[in-house]
Amino acid sequence: MAALGTNVLVRLLVEDDAAQLAAARKLIRRCLNAGEALFIPITVALELEWVLRSSFGFDKVAVVATLSKLLSTFELVFESERSLELALMLYRDGPAGFSDCLHTALASTAGESPLWTFDKAAAKVTGARLLTR
Repeated sequence: MAALGTNVLVRLLVEDDAAQLAAARKLIRRCLNAGEALFIPITVALELEWVLRSSFGFDKVAVVATLSKLLSTFELVFESERSLELALMLYRDGPAGFSDCLHTALASTAGESPLWTFDKAAAKVTGARLLTR
């Protein structure tokens, strides 16, 4: 199974470069025709959220919708999919950033809780705790 990098997913989502978009679509068609899914590392999902928000102005609602849609496609297989789904839920419903929600979700899914943090917003995520003096 081949894997996709962040920039390929970004081209597919924002369609801002016609040549790269065509190449990404061709790759996906080729893989689908071969009966192969494409793997998305968890680090790519993390970077994708950041790029969509910081470079393309996606708000929280749009990021959650976009990542949720990607999770539902049969062409893509996500590393730590259960954790990613939990992170999206925590992010959608809480005050912390996506990365803090993903860190907490990964720890929780691994059975390792709480996730200790000095970040007050991150500590509000279910499964995280504020470390104080």
